[in-house]
Amino acid sequence: MVDNLDLLIRDAQACQACALAASRTQVVVGEGCVPSDLMIIGEGPGAREDELGRPFVGRSGGLLDRLIAEELGRTREQIYIANVVKCRPPNNRDPRPEEMEACASLLDRQLKLVAPRVVLLLERTAVGRVLGTKVPLGSLRGRLYDLGGVTVIPTYHPAFALRGGAARLTEMRVDFARVHLLLEEGRP
Repeated sequence: MVDNLDLLIRDAQACQACALAASRTQVVVGEGCVPSDLMIIGEGPGAREDELGRPFVGRSGGLLDRLIAEELGRTREQIYIANVVKCRPPNNRDPRPEEMEACASLLDRQLKLVAPRVVLLLERTAVGRVLGTKVPLGSLRGRLYDLGGVTVIPTYHPAFALRGGAARLTEMRVDFARVHLLLEEGRP
């Protein structure tokens, strides 16, 4: 069977593989351009994302959109945005290992369908899941990682930057600028 985005979305909407399915309003699969040279991955949907069925909306989404525009010269429609888990953890808690494992095949399929050259990981949960590490994000940020020929860049979650002030936002801008340089290197 040939995998495609519509099939992946149907599979995600029908998923009952973990307890998160019982409390979701909507499955938040992801959105954007497929294929895309850039994929951004966060940890999981919050209340507003669960309500709207879209990743990164609200204040965090506004900051993400701004960084995408200002540092990458793109819109969210020109890239692909997803989360490690597709359903909202109660009270916006971190996804549990079994919940991330239940969504692992969906995220793996998204990575294959999107076929990015660069993956930007937002937040320690996404970093831990994708890179398979428990090393704190602060120790990983600022470096490039290879995931089977795909360049991976860990950075902060926009919500952390909103709470962390100018220094955190500046660090995020540096990471986004690094993404921009990597993407430009591959253009003719």
